[in-house]
Amino acid sequence: MSGRGLQSARGRFGVAVAVALFFVAAAAPLIAPGRPSAIDLNAELQPPSARHPLGTGENGLDVLTHLVYGARVSLWVSVFVVALSGAVGVLLGGIAGYAGGIVDEALMRSVDVLLAFPGILLAIFITAVLGPSLRNVVFALALTGWTGYARLVRSQVLTLRERDYVRAAQALGAGHWRILARHLLPNAAGPLIVQATFGIPAAMLAEASLSFLGLGVPPGTPSWGALVDQGTQYLLLAPHVALFPGLAIALAVLGFNFLGDAVRDAMDPKAS
Repeated sequence: MSGRGLQSARGRFGVAVAVALFFVAAAAPLIAPGRPSAIDLNAELQPPSARHPLGTGENGLDVLTHLVYGARVSLWVSVFVVALSGAVGVLLGGIAGYAGGIVDEALMRSVDVLLAFPGILLAIFITAVLGPSLRNVVFALALTGWTGYARLVRSQVLTLRERDYVRAAQALGAGHWRILARHLLPNAAGPLIVQATFGIPAAMLAEASLSFLGLGVPPGTPSWGALVDQGTQYLLLAPHVALFPGLAIALAVLGFNFLGDAVRDAMDPKAS
């Protein structure tokens, strides 16, 4: 992988946003000005000030504190969604591409059925049935997100399984699982890394959407989407409550999308 993509302005911006977000999430107890559960009824819906740099929301909850701790929720959900959906998609896509025949047909038709439903609507249905919790959000988003990884891995394996080194491994008596694990899937890692990089902002946006609808994190859990939902009730009275978490979501999604573009360009041998 060359560094030309990551050395671009968009690549550096994406890396900076990703590093900053991970740092904020890891150091939340150290950099947050207070506790996310702290209540100050005398400071409810106050504009930004020296005591509350980004203002306060309902019950005097500090917006900056909720943004800092909300970064943990966004990253935790997005990383686990990408890891879980990627693992399922890689396994099923690899099996479909390598086995072919009826196995490939059955798995890909299952993918087509899931793709027939808009992912966010299916996630809304699942979380509405199971109830709001981080575990259910991860499950719902992973259940709708593994299909992209499966199709990508299948297409890669269909091409790679005809290579000479795979035929040589088969001639030497290597088992199917060994060929998949040692020869096929590692050579499909490049596109998967790019897919995962784009999967993180998509999961962030989906989690924020579910939390905005009240189907994401449980009440009281810091979340950017839940804070935007709270702020919509006070747009004229206290617009900062929705403004700052909305900007945080936009910046995080934009940064990771730029990072994904940079990684894709860096791993493309045809890029100039």
